[in-house]
Amino acid sequence: MKSKRREPNLFRLLDANLNRLKEGIRVIEDLNRYLYDNEPIASKLKSLRHLAKVDNYLEMLHHRDIQNDVLKRSVETELKRKDPESVLLANYKRAQEASRVLEEGFKLIDAKKSETFKTIRYELYALEQENLLQAEDR
Repeated sequence: MKSKRREPNLFRLLDANLNRLKEGIRVIEDLNRYLYDNEPIASKLKSLRHLAKVDNYLEMLHHRDIQNDVLKRSVETELKRKDPESVLLANYKRAQEASRVLEEGFKLIDAKKSETFKTIRYELYALEQENLLQAEDR
């Protein structure tokens, strides 16, 4: 049984994590594009970012509630990064975690879309390994 309270909060959860996923992927994509000139990884990330879309975006947007986000302030560890690789790592983790939340959240409303986010998550795991090991070799 669905409660009227849960659905708006579910859309809020999905909206926040869709933004987190796409932002994380975009940071990684741009580092590979502009800093590392790594066209193959940047292209794969661009494709993943475009795959991370939903049909009910406007419905999710309607339930966005930034003012009442109880954890919107940054924590100390988010304010500093020591090098580009630490930025890559942080954003891979951000995107992977967000894709997992989307995968689980969409199981409640759209199993096919849930599988899309699972695919994105596993592709991010593979790209993280490839990308960070290449960065280590620089």
